[in-house]
Amino acid sequence: MNVEPALFEAVITPHRSLSPRGFKILIGAILLLSVGTSSVFWLLGAWPVAGFSGAEVTLAIVLLRRNARFARARELIELRDGGMRILRTDPNGRQQERTLDPYWVRVVLRERPGRVPKLLLTSRAAEEEVGAQLGEDEKRDLAAAIGAAMERWRNPVFDNQQLRE
Repeated sequence: MNVEPALFEAVITPHRSLSPRGFKILIGAILLLSVGTSSVFWLLGAWPVAGFSGAEVTLAIVLLRRNARFARARELIELRDGGMRILRTDPNGRQQERTLDPYWVRVVLRERPGRVPKLLLTSRAAEEEVGAQLGEDEKRDLAAAIGAAMERWRNPVFDNQQLRE
């Protein structure tokens, strides 16, 4: 199987600061604090607080697990001689792939007043937004990197030894 090397590759993942180990520590701390405060209220005779505290902890765990699941989403932008490929993986692992002809691809950073600009890869009539979860500076950096890669692809520099002195 002959696979040509990637001329450009960018992997975009959602921002998440909590590792799996940190997730377990956070859940443990929440449970410990909840049991501690619920016990105090139980001993004071305010036993309904324990039920509400249990519901609150359950909701926190469900929401934190959902947040961790969304961290599995990925977006791959890859430029090869065969085309520009955009591969999206959703949190459930399903993949969606789009291939654009690199000759026609243009990088467009569409400004939106008061909001983060949209980063679009346009090719003839097709328009594909990439890096939707990135911040403004990251989108500008990615747009510059893709633009530079497209420029190198369109205008290759050949090293011809016969032309050297």
